[in-house]
Amino acid sequence: MSHYIAFIKKELLESIRTYKLLIMLLVFFAFGVMNPLIAKLTPDLLNALMSEGISITLAEPSAFDSWTQFFKNITQMGVIVMVIVFSGLLGTELSKGTLINMLTKGLSRAAVILSKYTCMVLIWTASVVISFLVTWGYTVYLFPGDKVVNLLFSVFCIWLFGVFLSALLLFAATLTKSNYGCLLITGAGVVICTLCNIIPDAYKYNPLSLAANNMNLITNTMAVSSLYDCVWITGILSFAMIAASVLIFRKKQL
Repeated sequence: MSHYIAFIKKELLESIRTYKLLIMLLVFFAFGVMNPLIAKLTPDLLNALMSEGISITLAEPSAFDSWTQFFKNITQMGVIVMVIVFSGLLGTELSKGTLINMLTKGLSRAAVILSKYTCMVLIWTASVVISFLVTWGYTVYLFPGDKVVNLLFSVFCIWLFGVFLSALLLFAATLTKSNYGCLLITGAGVVICTLCNIIPDAYKYNPLSLAANNMNLITNTMAVSSLYDCVWITGILSFAMIAASVLIFRKKQL
């Protein structure tokens, strides 16, 4: 346990020194500012760009438009930034030999995997929370009176999908020493999840469903209970991949 706590501190400090934490927080903070502003200004911008004599009628922007931008940015650019930032979390240290030195001095390999995953989840959580709070504050200010339902559960689904993706990324990192190989394996995992949606009954168990139904939740066109199975399966898969990562890393030749 002492190795685990000490290595978490080391990982967080390294994330600060290598600007990983700063990049994540700044990008997600920027998303938080942009989401409601884009929703508010898009109709005016479109009208300004239209040629004379041409007019279009757009619905009045609302809080739903702001949260649409939030979920779109997090599930697309936000997830991509997270994967790129953490793709070298294990491979870089192995290639430099810094991790090998610590392991030869008695550091537990399980502690390495668990602490790295904990660090990833902590930074992901902080990033999502910052983006959510900034978006929520600006949305309330720009669209007073507009209310949405199931918002916290929708954000939880996005967060859990990021937790799953972090586990997949770390699992991929234990299979290869190359950062590019890690990205390819992670991408392959996402493609497999996408292909699973071809099977109609698989959709409600697919982790991708957590990132695809957020607007359906806040517009109340989908029941919260319909994603309960998906939440459980995603949590189990995340745990299984971390457990597999520990087993593989214990037997890995460094």
